[in-house]
Amino acid sequence: MTLIIVLMLLLAYVLIATGHLTGVNKAAIAVFIGTIGWVVYICWGTDFVMAEHPGEYAEFLAGAEPSSDAVKYYIYGNVFLNYVGRAASIVMFLLATMTIIEILHNNGCFDFIQKWIKTRNPKRLLWTITFATFIISANLDNLTTATMMLVIMHSIVQNRRQRMLIGSAIVIAANCGGCFTVIGDPAGLILWEKGAVTATHFSSYLALPAILAWVIPTVLINRQLPDRLDTQWSPMPYRGDDTNLNQWQRVLMLFVGIGGLWFIPTFHNITKLSPFLGALCVLSVLWVVNEVFNRKLMSSDQMTDHRIPQALQYGAIQQMLFVMGIMLGMGVVTETGVFSDVSAWIDENIHNIWIVGIVSGLLSSIVDTFTIAISNISLYPILEGRQLGLLADADYMANFVANGAYWKVVAFATAAGGCLLSVGSISGIALMKMEHIHLGWYLKNVSPKVLVGWLVGMVVLWAEIYFTL
Repeated sequence: MTLIIVLMLLLAYVLIATGHLTGVNKAAIAVFIGTIGWVVYICWGTDFVMAEHPGEYAEFLAGAEPSSDAVKYYIYGNVFLNYVGRAASIVMFLLATMTIIEILHNNGCFDFIQKWIKTRNPKRLLWTITFATFIISANLDNLTTATMMLVIMHSIVQNRRQRMLIGSAIVIAANCGGCFTVIGDPAGLILWEKGAVTATHFSSYLALPAILAWVIPTVLINRQLPDRLDTQWSPMPYRGDDTNLNQWQRVLMLFVGIGGLWFIPTFHNITKLSPFLGALCVLSVLWVVNEVFNRKLMSSDQMTDHRIPQALQYGAIQQMLFVMGIMLGMGVVTETGVFSDVSAWIDENIHNIWIVGIVSGLLSSIVDTFTIAISNISLYPILEGRQLGLLADADYMANFVANGAYWKVVAFATAAGGCLLSVGSISGIALMKMEHIHLGWYLKNVSPKVLVGWLVGMVVLWAEIYFTL
């Protein structure tokens, strides 16, 4: 049964990687493997439980006779719900941040971006829109940020080839911007919730590699743009039908939304509660402010005409279901004990986290950024410092303590490496659908540029870690 579960996971990897060819949504595949995997697991639950949790199960029975129902109740209450809780906390965080960005957008809080980039100069437009993407994605969700920026860019740039190039730069900026904070990317959030990293330490190491992985490809993409962009500037959207906020109210809402998310690491450190609770608190405050400012329109039938909520909602639902499915799938494989065997093989035969990082980055561009990241995170438990003295290879195993090098390498390698191909992330797939980009075009025109930035970022991250040891 372990072999069957592993084969199901590998098949899911293949289907996710080929989703652009088969037309099957990767979120559907992730949900399928996350549900069917646990069904298969619980059907042979006694064998798995006796192999992985014999002592806990004996304590659960408390002298009663073991039975098929007893082991199922044990799996549900003591194993399955633990993974559901972890997945749900990430999904709730994504739900909160995606809702925050939609409220801000619908109230015109990001209209300044469109005013800021109003130019026919390709250099200025490219750098302003990617800079805004990089900063916003570091504080909100990178998929939602990329979707919003792609919609703005699509309404401005008329030439399809120019949109393809600028859109690729937006996806790169979103993925790189999201990876250097613990709240910008689901993988970083999982590491933070797991206790593998702390927010300040994580960002201090990944900021420079992430900036380089964004800047270098963007510089190279800029060289392919013409001297003058083919743009069409439509009037700013009329907001009177769905919001009546003036300038200072929009600034205040932006401060509440973005500033509140900045406080989440402090909230987590003080209370030790899950970060999603802090995100929901920020959302609730922003929600109240929104209703107070728009109280005259709340009963109006005109509050339904928004520019991109449907695009955001569709992508948001896919992202949340995908994350839930993948985390449940990884949970059932973890409970079979396979990941322990794989990590032992890696330790014995590869014994180098940088090789693991490079391979993970390449795989993330083919399969999916989040899928490969959570797979790598699931391979190793977080070691405590006092355990190192008991291990044969303490120097190597130090990579897996809290704030160890392994967690930072995996986070950066998978996030930036996922941009090597347009199918490596959901935001990349959104770009492919929006601009009808073929994988061959991206491979020829964008992938070499991303490769340079990714490798330079990896070298810088290695130097940062090496010279601080």
